[in-house]
Amino acid sequence: MPDFLFQTPANLRVGPGASREIGTILSGMKAGRVLVVTDAGVRGTGLLDGVLAAMGEAGLDCTVFDAVVADPPVAVIEAAVEAGRRCGADAVVGIGGGSPMDTAKLAAYLLGSGDRLEDIYGIGNARGRRLPLVLAPTTAGTGSEVTPIAIVTTGVGEKKGVVSPALFADWAVLDADLTLGLPPSVTAATGIDAMVHAIEAYTTRHKKNPFSDMLAREALRLLAGNIRTACADGRNRDARQAMLLGAMLAGQAFTNAPVAAVHALAYPVGGLFHVPHGVSNALMLPHVLRFNRAAAGPLYAELAPLVGASGVDGFIAAIEQLCNDVAVPRRLRDVGIGEDDIERLALDAMNQTRLLVNNPREVGLEDARALYRAAL
Repeated sequence: MPDFLFQTPANLRVGPGASREIGTILSGMKAGRVLVVTDAGVRGTGLLDGVLAAMGEAGLDCTVFDAVVADPPVAVIEAAVEAGRRCGADAVVGIGGGSPMDTAKLAAYLLGSGDRLEDIYGIGNARGRRLPLVLAPTTAGTGSEVTPIAIVTTGVGEKKGVVSPALFADWAVLDADLTLGLPPSVTAATGIDAMVHAIEAYTTRHKKNPFSDMLAREALRLLAGNIRTACADGRNRDARQAMLLGAMLAGQAFTNAPVAAVHALAYPVGGLFHVPHGVSNALMLPHVLRFNRAAAGPLYAELAPLVGASGVDGFIAAIEQLCNDVAVPRRLRDVGIGEDDIERLALDAMNQTRLLVNNPREVGLEDARALYRAAL
């Protein structure tokens, strides 16, 4: 039995309609003025209307910051903090995908601690107190609602992370009603992202433990068993709720047993070519699975029944078939990447040492080149 540390948010609320309880939750935390962080797309769908109405009925004064963009830059984080200062926020709610939730985490921390963003990049540098924080995802992908991580774009193609237990939310709220009607392409990409979290957590070289294994297996079962239905019928509440739960469990798993080469190779694809994170992961996933086969084959075989397959080869084939079935892009050329881009991608991937160290098989520069070529 390995020694291990497991951390996760203290409170989870799961179920259709659960987001309408956020006002009651915050009232119980003595909040009065709330900064609600989201993006224009989510706000434009009307998904927030019921949540905001319920918060108003609970006596809360809400200010909505909806200027979050994908891969939020420093300026967006600072604007969210300034919005919180202007309204005198004493709590923060993040509703959306990974970018709004990451922005909400940092806004809650910076407003509560008084720290500067540039001083807290890296692992364990955010040591202050944050404001009360509730996170509610509108996609089943990042698991950001249960992770202590926020990613910030600090330059052209450059991202930095803030990793600290101080970023764990007080509450994660999973409400299928917030995901109804999500386009099939987004459902597919975010769902594959969550599956990668589960697979890499289960096969990581460092910090793999019985608790994360249990979560990763159940996450993969839920995600693989429901993603096709969720893509085909975006109004299916049962499938949507199962996807949200699977993504959250995968988030808990990889928070404590970190991801590896799929993410390391996907980050340059997303950062340099502005490909959505879930799509970047899907593009690299089957190739990294084959590369890792010699080192992680027995673990892949253990996961195979969860995706309706048998053995390591059956597992890899089932993952590829699933990607085909949900129509996620399959080749780098489909997103505008060619042979001339491989060297830049490979060199960038080699900088992802925080992730590569977790891979079950060592990845060198020539390996990275070969993996990108295989994905062209």
